Amino acid sequence: MTDRLKNKVALITGAGTRGEITGIGQASSILMAREGAKILINDINADRAKSTLSQIENEGGEGLVIAEDCTKEEGCKSIVKKCLDQFGKIDILFNNVGSFGRGMVTEVEEENWQKAIDSNLKSAVIMSKYVVPVMSESGGGSIINISSIDALRAGGSKNVPYSVAKAGVSHLTRLMAVHHGREKIRVNCLAPGHVHGSFPNSIKKIPEDIRELRRKAGPLGTEGNAWDVAWAAVFLATEESRWISGTVIPIDAGLHAASPLSVWDNLNE
Repeated sequence: MTDRLKNKVALITGAGTRGEITGIGQASSILMAREGAKILINDINADRAKSTLSQIENEGGEGLVIAEDCTKEEGCKSIVKKCLDQFGKIDILFNNVGSFGRGMVTEVEEENWQKAIDSNLKSAVIMSKYVVPVMSESGGGSIINISSIDALRAGGSKNVPYSVAKAGVSHLTRLMAVHHGREKIRVNCLAPGHVHGSFPNSIKKIPEDIRELRRKAGPLGTEGNAWDVAWAAVFLATEESRWISGTVIPIDAGLHAASPLSVWDNLNE
């Protein structure tokens, strides 16, 4: 590691993990800690967050667990206050928390719709509401949002609440980049593709045949994991990306560039 984030403080939501497969929040927390950042590990499940903290501390890093609900305004306020009380500043915010939302518009249930909006979109809005003034006062920072390839085009499952919420996150990123650029706050978004991580496996494990199909669909023909997304988050957190703001970056083995027929041979290899 090269201390690319030395003396930085990163607040990462959804930074625990579900099950044995590493998730994006956990991987990002570990990598940023390896690069020298102190990590505020937020997850609504304290045990999942403590698992991430344990890995960070075992490698000599420093972090703090806060098990608050970042879909609620009071939760967001509490997270930011506790981070400032412990570390004194916030240089990086990674709005990573999210949840599923299945169905076509004819199948959407109001409760599931609201949960998808709250978890994926509202959480990013309200966390940013309280972090932006902190960053502005201290001279700037980097905010990273998490969207999805499903926000760019229809995905492999019918998931209107999730896809629409993630599309909102992508546009939120552009708006925030414009609104807060003069405060020296960079805002960017990652849009993962068919990543084999804890999130898509959280309800049930992806069957091997579907996992293989997801791999084949990407032009690179390789399977992505949480660490591939986490390294991009590290880059956006560092000064290496100081002139990048308002972007939505697909991390998907090139899948966003392909039409179904363009990968026909790959799917049948």
